Amino acid sequence: MIERFGSGGRWEQAAGYSRVVRAGSLVFVAGCTAVGPDGELIGGASAYAQAIQACRNLEAALGQAGATAAEVVQTRMYVTDIARWDEVGRAHAEVFGAAPPASVMVEVSALIDPRFLVEIEAIAHVS
Repeated sequence: MIERFGSGGRWEQAAGYSRVVRAGSLVFVAGCTAVGPDGELIGGASAYAQAIQACRNLEAALGQAGATAAEVVQTRMYVTDIARWDEVGRAHAEVFGAAPPASVMVEVSALIDPRFLVEIEAIAHVS
């Protein structure tokens, strides 16, 4: 059985994707950015603050499918300035430090909104 969940974000319907897809014991979370519940950017020009909010959004998305951060087995972090890797890495470590997933951080030329500095996606395994 496959279950799909949305966050209500404006890009999901426009681009035709689900924020979260649960297929059996696997949960896939699409890229999460630092957008707050009101649709506004949280964290300003701070890569650390944006990464913390992106992780909060990721945790909320996981919860829709009955998963937690402790069950995440892989993350991918997309950053617009790899020189700021330590800010994003510190936020990631704070969230996943007790159960660190396999992970990669990749620099990209831009994200969907030019103010976004980081986007994080994940795969979780729920027993």
